[in-house]
Amino acid sequence: MGGQQRVYKQKIRATETLEKVFRAMEMIAASRIGAARKRAVEADPYTRALTAAVAAVAVHSDIHHPLTQERSDTNRVAVLAISSDRGLAGAYSATILRETARLMEELREDGKEPILFTSGKRAAQFFRFRGIPIEKAWEGDSDRPTEERMYEVGDTLLKYFLDPNPATGVAAVEIVFTRFISMVKQTPEIRQIVPLRVVDAPQGEGEGEGELGFGPDGKGFPEYEFIPDVDSVLNTLLPLYVTNRIATAMVQSAASELAARQQAMHTATENAGDLITDYTRLANAARQGEITQEISEIVSGADALSQAN
Repeated sequence: MGGQQRVYKQKIRATETLEKVFRAMEMIAASRIGAARKRAVEADPYTRALTAAVAAVAVHSDIHHPLTQERSDTNRVAVLAISSDRGLAGAYSATILRETARLMEELREDGKEPILFTSGKRAAQFFRFRGIPIEKAWEGDSDRPTEERMYEVGDTLLKYFLDPNPATGVAAVEIVFTRFISMVKQTPEIRQIVPLRVVDAPQGEGEGEGELGFGPDGKGFPEYEFIPDVDSVLNTLLPLYVTNRIATAMVQSAASELAARQQAMHTATENAGDLITDYTRLANAARQGEITQEISEIVSGADALSQAN
């Protein structure tokens, strides 16, 4: 009985240590989520303005640009999986890895060859363990990506798409990321970044990634004068637009990761508290049983002595 009490006390101490760790991680995620949410929200106006600018130029040109043209000389497709560097974020990374694996399988069934790129240690470890080759992996600061890292990723994928060599270039770029909706809702999404698609319909927020809508509320654009010319402006705007879409996806993923980690650590802290309560109750019951046993032994001994006399 005494051994049981010691076991429960050890479990209580171990669980209390875990509870402190979970609470600390929850507080860290909570302190960072504000900045991440602000960064994600502040990126939207720039993205909308850039999209409108690209669409305005597209209206006044034939839009025969390499970034809008389907490639038929290669069946290679770049797939970027944006995951986290660390765990303890619930199903955040697991969902991205599952969606990435499903996308790659669908591409293979369509006769295409997926070329994998990863952002975050979790994705790199997952696919390396399964023997899936990774073309390039970026690791570090998944919950706070720097501008240099975001645009390095965007520029790298653009170079692969614009590479004229069919053996090393890719016909399309797909990204798998998590869109931040709210603190309790984050949605995994798969988006084709390039080739860009030109459409004549307005796009709602979060919809039609990679599509260039013509004008707000479906209205046409006024006449513009482009200096030096339309093609030169388009050559500058389209690469900027593509890299911005990738950077926005990484910012959205960072906010989603912190929200998922805060929620997971909050749940883990509550569960640890419940375990401590259960172990304390069991330890008290074991102590009570030990006391009862000792009293029974004392009474039995006294009875034996009285009968002997």
